[in-house]
Amino acid sequence: MIRIEAMWLAAQPIDMRAGADRLLARVVQVFGTAQAHHGYLFANARGTRIKLLVHDGFGVWCAARRLNTGHFVWPSTANVTPSLSLTPAQFDALVLGLPWQRLPELSVITRA
Repeated sequence: MIRIEAMWLAAQPIDMRAGADRLLARVVQVFGTAQAHHGYLFANARGTRIKLLVHDGFGVWCAARRLNTGHFVWPSTANVTPSLSLTPAQFDALVLGLPWQRLPELSVITRA
């Protein structure tokens, strides 16, 4: 199957009509290059849709996910770099619509 060694999130929203070629152009614009076995995540402005572009070393894969209710937790473009690296756990939480940025603090229970 598709091997993904690193996952990157593009903070700036993108038009979800963008296909693989336009997403690939955006990857090169934001990240400099499209690395083999890296995944790149994009969201629309409302945060209700995401697209994942993966370069597998031979070509690119493009997948989309849409939430029927709610929105994906996406960083504000005002106070973040244009791209972020995600851990596998953060990616899993993000695609489920969970607060992926708070995973480290949510994994520990402390006495108040």
